[in-house]
Amino acid sequence: AVDFAHPEVGVVTSDTTATAHCYFDRASAPEQEDLEAAEYRRQVLEDAAALKKLAVDFAHPELGVVTSDPTATARCYFDRASAPQQEDKEEVEYRRQVLADAMALKKLAVDYAHPELAVVTSDTASTARCYFDRASAPQQESLVDVQYRQQVLEDAAALKSLAVDFAHPEVGVVTSDTTATAHCYFDRASAPEQEDLEAAEYRRQVLEDAAALKKLAVDFAHPELGVVTSDPTATARCYFDRASAPQQEDKEEVEYRRQVLADAMALKKLAVDYAHPELAVVTSDTASTARCYFDRASAPQQESLVDVQYRQQVLEDAAALKSLAVD
Repeated sequence: AVDFAHPEVGVVTSDTTATAHCYFDRASAPEQEDLEAAEYRRQVLEDAAALKKLAVDFAHPELGVVTSDPTATARCYFDRASAPQQEDKEEVEYRRQVLADAMALKKLAVDYAHPELAVVTSDTASTARCYFDRASAPQQESLVDVQYRQQVLEDAAALKSLAVDFAHPEVGVVTSDTTATAHCYFDRASAPEQEDLEAAEYRRQVLEDAAALKKLAVDFAHPELGVVTSDPTATARCYFDRASAPQQEDKEEVEYRRQVLADAMALKKLAVDYAHPELAVVTSDTASTARCYFDRASAPQQESLVDVQYRQQVLEDAAALKSLAVD
């Protein structure tokens, strides 16, 4: 344990012919930091710690200042000369009262302007009769109902006019303009060719067949859709809960399985990133920048391929010599 904890202590031996090379200054040893570089790194870490402390003090002025000097004094950030004026307790109370009065006045104004709104109270024992739903009161429509009824009537009138114009093209157009003229829509030069009765009947049959085929295709492709029938006595068994049907997953199991797979994918990505630091980081942010962990200023020197092969050869030779010595 002493030899491991203190490698700087020299090795003592009584064999005057024993020789060895130093572990720390061997050819393949990593480069050691000199005193100047170690001192510079220590200074950088101290500066970073000081900057972090200043940032915390700036972002959290509510935190108290801790000091071991009982004679240290300082002025308060909140009552300094340049601090914004603070409201005292009376002003705060007065402002609260003004806002409460304004809210009460607003409530009275709303109650007066909108008598159709119901009265809300927390007193379960309070009772009163409403002026608008008394026994002798005429039935009142709300503003929304009146506007909706007016819109419905206007739409109905417009639809009636369109229906009459479509169903009775023989009815002439009535206008108060004595100079207005027009040609017939159906026999104009650019009118499309009209189908005869036989062609129209054939096209109707084709469309019905296409609709029937589409319904069969939908029923085949989507067996989960329910069957709609007007026969109340019709019965059938369900395709999904028949005796030979495979077991179905419920919504919770599907969601849990999806979450497990997502977690596994995230863990796999983390494992790959950890096991293969040589893989580049892929990002869609063209403005993102970062420094490389392996070629940073404080990174230890990396062995070249020649050094690695040389060290491997030395170890193999040592293993072979050890095997010969044992034999």
